[in-house]
Amino acid sequence: MGFEEYVAEQGQSLLRLAYVLTGDAHRAEDLTQTALADAYRHWGRITAARRPDAYVHRMLINAHLDWHRRRSSTERPTDLAGWEPPATIDPAEGIASRDQLRQVLATLPPRARTALILRYYADLDDAGIADAMGVSVSAVRATTSRALATLRGSGVVADLTETS
Repeated sequence: MGFEEYVAEQGQSLLRLAYVLTGDAHRAEDLTQTALADAYRHWGRITAARRPDAYVHRMLINAHLDWHRRRSSTERPTDLAGWEPPATIDPAEGIASRDQLRQVLATLPPRARTALILRYYADLDDAGIADAMGVSVSAVRATTSRALATLRGSGVVADLTETS
């Protein structure tokens, strides 16, 4: 498969993952473009890999984590103290609830947020997350556990349970 074919087939999927990681459409486009530019330069190595999709996903995740390491600002949204999940959710309330969850996820450190997104959005197990992030399985479990405890402690996500 050529690079252009790969982008045509997987580009939107990569963009969606980038959006979930960043929480911002413009940054997601920049992140996807950065990862695909790197993928283009190393396309021969990627196609020789056992799992080219996993290779490109890892490039996207690494680019996302690198951006957070180089950030010039440490500003984080914090005004979520009065938020409570609604008793009955209509479509508008569901959208608002998801938006508030995105805001709370944005307060987590980049690695913790990435681990949770790969677990609950990309539906990867601990080994898959460890492979994608380049860390050990025990580091994934510890990071996920701490991130969920932080979310539960904020009172926003009281009913999330760990899988696996």
